[in-house]
Amino acid sequence: MNALYSLYDALVSINVPTDKARAVVDAMERDMAAILATKRDVELLRQDVEGLRLAAKSDIELLTQDLDSARLAAKSDIELLRQDLDSARLATKSDVELLRKDVEGVPLAAKSDIELLRASMTIRLGSMLVVGLGILLGTLRWVIH
Repeated sequence: MNALYSLYDALVSINVPTDKARAVVDAMERDMAAILATKRDVELLRQDVEGLRLAAKSDIELLTQDLDSARLAAKSDIELLRQDLDSARLATKSDVELLRKDVEGVPLAAKSDIELLRASMTIRLGSMLVVGLGILLGTLRWVIH
């Protein structure tokens, strides 16, 4: 404000009419009020920036907590999947082992069936030989008698 009084005094001292000097000082005062920042304006701006900084810091902390929670949940989900895969692997291994035993048992069962078939065939062939021999002997007796 003192600068405006000094400007007014300087203009009046060089014979500028007082109303024109006052107009210049008023115009400068309006421009200074509209363009220049006061200490109060700077302090308010500093407070706004500090408030934004604190809000951003709080938001970053919340995001960090959310990310940590999501990371822990994902880690838990991955561990559950790993356990499921392990149990599925063990079940599959067990099923393969049972299938292997079944497949190993098939040749034994087939071998047993072949042995039964061989015994049955032996009995049938023996029976046919006995019947054939009986017919031959009966025919020979009939022819000879």
